[in-house]
Amino acid sequence: MSARGNYDELDIKSLKVNGFLQQVQPDRFSLRIKVVGGQLTAEKLQAVSKAAEKYGDGTVHFTARQSVEIPHIKSENIGLVKQFLLENGLEPGILGPRVRTITACHGNAVCKHGKIRTTELAYRLGEATRGIDLPHKFKIGITGCCNNCLKAEENDLGIKGGVLPNWQSENCTFCGACVKNCPAKSIKLDKHARELNIKDNSCINCGRCVSKCARGAMGGTPGYILYFGGVFGNQILTGQKILPIILTADEVEKIVLLVLEFYCINGKTNERFGLMLKRIGMEKLAQVLKEKSKYDRERLDEHPKTCEYHMA
Repeated sequence: MSARGNYDELDIKSLKVNGFLQQVQPDRFSLRIKVVGGQLTAEKLQAVSKAAEKYGDGTVHFTARQSVEIPHIKSENIGLVKQFLLENGLEPGILGPRVRTITACHGNAVCKHGKIRTTELAYRLGEATRGIDLPHKFKIGITGCCNNCLKAEENDLGIKGGVLPNWQSENCTFCGACVKNCPAKSIKLDKHARELNIKDNSCINCGRCVSKCARGAMGGTPGYILYFGGVFGNQILTGQKILPIILTADEVEKIVLLVLEFYCINGKTNERFGLMLKRIGMEKLAQVLKEKSKYDRERLDEHPKTCEYHMA
């Protein structure tokens, strides 16, 4: 039997869309499990273990993007595995030219450095982008703070938790702690004039000035720093920040959907988002994002040849 097993090429593509990856071994598949934001309940993790023992070889693989795979599934057991997943509240992972499973660190739900609710945002964006077909795969990663554990700039669209600082002069003792702890050297303090200035164009919104202020003179609003066009594969591109910090999850969702629409209209088949931006220019995306303050998902229907979505 060939490595294709009982399936022709068209079936292999269909299986991949539904989470089954063909292995090098003949008639064997790895099943990718949907894991959003790196979170699985203990009960579901036990179900994955049972599936691996019953239908695989008793092992699981944790992928680089927080998913779980069950390898060595025989083609004859694919239907049984799919039924087992359904009965245990599990879904196959997303593959093919779509928004892949969204990765996230713990965020401020667990980590003391976290500025945003990363897992909640991952689920929200996962639902908002579900079923949209794109020119190529599209990766979104969410990291809770500027320590950048998930390396936001490596993603097609990376999101980093940040803080918009707000100086309150009446509480300030002009001790200089904020200046000392600012990694971007964006804060200028004049003790004699009793003035403090923050350079918006160089502030990286890390929030250290807020956390190091003992008097509460440096307040801050948590927000989302977005990076566009990262690619870390055969070619490497670093995602770029082209917008100021975004202060609401609603606006982040609008921007994400607007970016996908832009990708659908301008991307070529099998062209990664970052390589498209390199070809047409980052400034074109920046212009669209800065001009359009309201997003309507129904506009995706205007481009059926380049961007279709199938709602499950």
